[in-house]
Amino acid sequence: MILLSEEATMEIQSYQNQAELLLKEYLLADSFIPYTSVICGIFACKMVYDLTQLFSSVYFKSYLILSKVQRNEWNNRSISTVHAIFITVMSLYFVFWSNLYSDNRYAGIIMFRSSALSTFTLGVSVGYFLADIGMIIWFYSSLGGIEYVIHHFLSLTAVAYSMMTGEGQLYTFMVLISETTTPGINLRWYLDTAGMKRSRAYLINGVVIFVTWLVARILLFMYLFYHVYLHFDQVKVFLDCHLNVNLLSYNCFIFAFSTKQVKLVHSYGLLLIFVVPFILSVMNLMWFGKIIKGLRKTLAKRQ
Repeated sequence: MILLSEEATMEIQSYQNQAELLLKEYLLADSFIPYTSVICGIFACKMVYDLTQLFSSVYFKSYLILSKVQRNEWNNRSISTVHAIFITVMSLYFVFWSNLYSDNRYAGIIMFRSSALSTFTLGVSVGYFLADIGMIIWFYSSLGGIEYVIHHFLSLTAVAYSMMTGEGQLYTFMVLISETTTPGINLRWYLDTAGMKRSRAYLINGVVIFVTWLVARILLFMYLFYHVYLHFDQVKVFLDCHLNVNLLSYNCFIFAFSTKQVKLVHSYGLLLIFVVPFILSVMNLMWFGKIIKGLRKTLAKRQ
């Protein structure tokens, strides 16, 4: 057993203290969390992509016979699956179990509540959307058509705005819960690619997608709009703040550098709370119709 000298021990402790200081004062400082989290999200996407490529080439024989385009989609879907699991768990925690957005009248206006952890979580998701939309554009249209670009762009805009300003994070997490449908959709693609389209697993997967889509992308969005209605007094304060009406009496953030700037921020607030969820809900209904047709077609073939 090698015993370190006292001088070497002190030097190691000094490096450790410097690393902890760097982590606390810079990487995890409130002002740096958005940027650190986005970088972590992009790095995680790259790591999952490489690990999937390595793991699949060793353990899945079907992966080796796929075309280059199919391999890219295989790896890309693993990234979206990992992100979906992560953001679903975190979103469910913040929306239903965390006290951050509870109806405690002493906790402040619900539209302005945020924490270091909630901001970091959204930043990781921003990193994912940046990486994924980049891959979709780079490999267009093998990884998805224009509807995927629109969906990702709207999601990226809303999540990034909420992350940077700390506003409307509750409703952002509600929308992100819809990512719970992603693993099932990806599994359906994997089963199809592996030639298991007529298997029982494929049928069960279709039923699961139908149920999760109905709950996470239809009923949940109805709950979101209902929640906005129940808390419209606080949402109205949020909108009034961006209109520069009685800013000081509401103890809101003051963005009044100029009239033009206030109107710009107000537009983003409306986009975050009303426009993006509405457009996404319409797209979800359109995709839900396709899911129903696909499920009916699958059931008909098995009769």
